[in-house]
Amino acid sequence: MLRSLFRAAAGSARLERLVESTPGSKEMVKRFVAGGDAEGALRTVRGLTDDGLAVSLDHLGPESATPERARAVRDEYVALLSRLRDAGLTPAAEVSVKLSALGQLIDEKTAYEHARAICSAAAEAGTTVTLAAEEHTTTDATLETLVELRREFPSTGAVLQAYLRRTEGDCRELATAGSRVRLCKGAYAEPESVAFQSSLDVDKSYVRCLNILMAGEGYPMVATHDPRLIAIAEDRARWFDRGPGEFEFQLLYGVRPEEQARLAAGGHTVRVYLPYGRQWYGYLMHRLAERPANVALFARAVSSRK
Repeated sequence: MLRSLFRAAAGSARLERLVESTPGSKEMVKRFVAGGDAEGALRTVRGLTDDGLAVSLDHLGPESATPERARAVRDEYVALLSRLRDAGLTPAAEVSVKLSALGQLIDEKTAYEHARAICSAAAEAGTTVTLAAEEHTTTDATLETLVELRREFPSTGAVLQAYLRRTEGDCRELATAGSRVRLCKGAYAEPESVAFQSSLDVDKSYVRCLNILMAGEGYPMVATHDPRLIAIAEDRARWFDRGPGEFEFQLLYGVRPEEQARLAAGGHTVRVYLPYGRQWYGYLMHRLAERPANVALFARAVSSRK
């Protein structure tokens, strides 16, 4: 119920205005978002990489409803990658891109061309791109775009969501040599016909998918904050004789930083998913939906008058 409420709140313009006008909300946003522009993001990236962490940057924003908006998102990423290169922050920092932000729902071919331009900029900067997963209705189109991009940029990463019933099959398709696959639980409200609904069933699916990826020839990127799943991933890595450089953990910026430090200290590659940009409201609501513990932090933040 709580998750459903926050997911519904993510689409409420009225509540967004209310939250943005609350003084303490800015402190809460700082916990999860690396500033409103690229300059703030680069400062945060520098701090994380100095601590031995890798980073995946995501420019926050809604799906692009116009070609002009899609081009602006493309240009933002191309400029960001140039700045990361000039600052010496690659290859530790890569970028994550949503095809909907590049106009996928307007024209798939144009979205592909925008993604290709970003991948080209990433290659010039000495780093990589990961294509984010969105609602199940876009999964086929996103994976088709991935196939096309990998013809020229084979290191382009995929994201698979364990709560989708199809994901085990997708894992088998993508667990190939050189294939970078981020496995997450999933954050969208999906119907029972396509997605597992209970937390237990999602966790079981996650482990099944993890086994496939760890047994395959690709590069698994284990995106979870769940202590049980992290422990299982460490166990599976040992079982399949994977060294620290043959898979990585991914955790959200601001969530369980002590665990990020522990894993990194143990020799693991730990990549922090780092969003930035002024369109932070929807992202924040999804974080509250995913972790009930964040609700208490948010309540304290919005009640603050400092």
